[in-house]
Amino acid sequence: MKNYLFVLRKPPHSGVYVQEILDIILTTAAFDQKVSIMLLDDGVFQLKNGQHPENVGMKDTAAIFNALEIYDVTDIYTEVESLRERGLNSDDLSLSVQLVHRNEIVGLMKRFDVIFAG
Repeated sequence: MKNYLFVLRKPPHSGVYVQEILDIILTTAAFDQKVSIMLLDDGVFQLKNGQHPENVGMKDTAAIFNALEIYDVTDIYTEVESLRERGLNSDDLSLSVQLVHRNEIVGLMKRFDVIFAG
């Protein structure tokens, strides 16, 4: 078994990217691989509470994020500085996350065998 880290940097509802990366995450997890997610930059908005993408004709990916636990994807890391720079904190997010500081990210990434960044 390998440890996979998926780094999400793009905001939600920015085209098909988020849907495609979530499909890859679920497929990887379905093959009994250890999968974690890191939200950086505008990626922190992926889990922001109170989004209504259906109002602008976009698919709601929040349901997929909520299904991650079924696939044993429970390690979701969020950069503290990315949250602060966007006026958010962990209470604004729809799932529990593990907060990491910018200076800890490289060390955290070294623990993974495969990193997908987009």
